[in-house]
Amino acid sequence: MNPALRLALASTLFAVSAAAQAAPTFINILTGGTSGVYYPVGVGISQIYSHGIEGSKTTVQATKASVENLNLLQAGRGELAFALGDSVADAWKGDAEAGFKTPLKKLRAIAGTYPNYIQIVASKESGITSLSDLKGKRISVGAPKSGTELNARAIFKAAGLTYQDMGKVEYLPYAESVELIKNRQLDATLQSSGLGQAAIRDLAATLPVVFVPIPAEVVTRIGNNAYQPATIPANTYDGQSADVSTAAINNILVTRADIGDDLAYQMTKLIFENLPRLVTAHAAAKDIQAENAAKNLPIPLHPGAARYFKEKNLLP
Repeated sequence: MNPALRLALASTLFAVSAAAQAAPTFINILTGGTSGVYYPVGVGISQIYSHGIEGSKTTVQATKASVENLNLLQAGRGELAFALGDSVADAWKGDAEAGFKTPLKKLRAIAGTYPNYIQIVASKESGITSLSDLKGKRISVGAPKSGTELNARAIFKAAGLTYQDMGKVEYLPYAESVELIKNRQLDATLQSSGLGQAAIRDLAATLPVVFVPIPAEVVTRIGNNAYQPATIPANTYDGQSADVSTAAINNILVTRADIGDDLAYQMTKLIFENLPRLVTAHAAAKDIQAENAAKNLPIPLHPGAARYFKEKNLLP
């Protein structure tokens, strides 16, 4: 081969190789509303990845949370998503009533994280103190077919209630629901979130509220192992002087099957090596424990995530 041609070819191959190596790794993190817990924890993860994964370009997308996130992942429009465990199970099965027209078989788990608590909060002046008191009242239950709204359906059905029993049902995100309660346009809101959620903190600091208990027997009647009896500890919010019984559902970080094993490994490892930073992002992250993160997942673990848990001897 002509030496000049050989040099030109070598230079071209080097340039192509260098360009390939320099190509950024895009990681879009699908979260929820900005007043919830998914969003600040997602921002915390984004900051960890941007420093810990060489060449990464991370973004955090505010969404309607679980159902939208899982459908976006299936469509290839995100690399990591937060979702409630019951929504993940419904997505894997393809439950159309829950918002999944077909089974979402591209989904893979990175890790189980912290629990969402079903938090039903009413203005004190509404007179609501129990689930049965919600009859005839005005309530917001989250965006239509969002993870929160699916939780509301499950809780009300187990308690012998329907939306038709309510005086008015709004399908609004956390912050908007709280604003309407402040303005006396709603009586209560059901929110599925980590403890210490910003919108509920804001409401409890603004006017007297009541946290409506969900008895353990109601949780049991749901008939879904994703729901477990739980407690909102006293003094989680202003004016909440006693423990409140409720239901909890684990959150799962989900990715796609076509994400490379090495990237999924890094994504998993960096989360568990930086948990104190996530607690700084939101206190709910203090409940994330590597020991439980690979247990009782409704979808397969991504092989990259499984590699991390195997290294730590944490696979069930």
